[in-house]
Amino acid sequence: MDYSTKRAAALKQAEELAALCAQIADDRKAENIVTLHLSEFSVIADYFVLCTANSEPHLRAVSERIQREVREKLEIRPRHTEGTPASQWIIVDYCNVVVHVLTPEKREAYSLESLWGDAPKLEAIKTLEKGSSTEDEA
Repeated sequence: MDYSTKRAAALKQAEELAALCAQIADDRKAENIVTLHLSEFSVIADYFVLCTANSEPHLRAVSERIQREVREKLEIRPRHTEGTPASQWIIVDYCNVVVHVLTPEKREAYSLESLWGDAPKLEAIKTLEKGSSTEDEA
C-alpha cells in the first residue's frame, strides 16, 4: 500500500471518528457543534470538533460520554485529555481528531472558528433552543 492510499484511509477513519464525536456531543445536548477539516491547513490534527456546553456538569457529561462511547464503539482511547469543567474548556485529543468542549464564554473568547476560518466545515449541527417553536407560534 503506497503513502497516498494509506493517507486516504487514515483521513476516512478520522472523518468517521469526528462524525461520531459530533453525534455523541449532539446526543448529550451540546450546542453549536462544528467539525472543521484541517488536514490541508495544519499538522496538529485532521479534524477539530467544536461544541458548546452550558455548565460545568454539562462540560463533564459531554466530554466523558464522548470518551466512553468512542472507546466502546471504535475501541479508541484518547491520547490525552486536557482541562477540567472548572477551566470551562475540555480537550479530548485522539491525535487526528481533537474535540473541544467549551462554555459559551470560552468559545467566544478563543474564537477557534475564526482562527481556522479557511478550513472547510465538515458538518454543523445546531441544537435548537428549547421553546423557540412555541415562541414562533405565539
